[in-house]
Amino acid sequence: MRTLSVCLLALVLVGCSKWHTDNTTAREPSSSVLIYQNSELLEGKSFQKIGPVSGESCQLSLQDPPPSLAVARQNMQARAAAMQANAVLLEGCQVTRSVAGCRQQAVCQGTALNISSQ
Repeated sequence: MRTLSVCLLALVLVGCSKWHTDNTTAREPSSSVLIYQNSELLEGKSFQKIGPVSGESCQLSLQDPPPSLAVARQNMQARAAAMQANAVLLEGCQVTRSVAGCRQQAVCQGTALNISSQ
């Protein structure tokens, strides 16, 4: 069981790091909300914190596809856009098991931001 936990953690870390390995900003094709992987990239930018934001992807049963970190990020971006944000500072992503209503769940969390264009 411990080996499974370690392997699962490694997969989550690899999944998040493969999203954008150079720590620059990333944007899903259908979203106008940028994802900042690193707070240092916000230095010198004028921005306002709007609030916490998260996105999820759920595997309901064993027959369903596994939860997707990419879908969790897209859902987070969509929620940030609904908050009138144009960026998210990503705090992290993880996959958890046995969440209420889900066999497995991918969750990404961050802070919704409004970055001024100067």
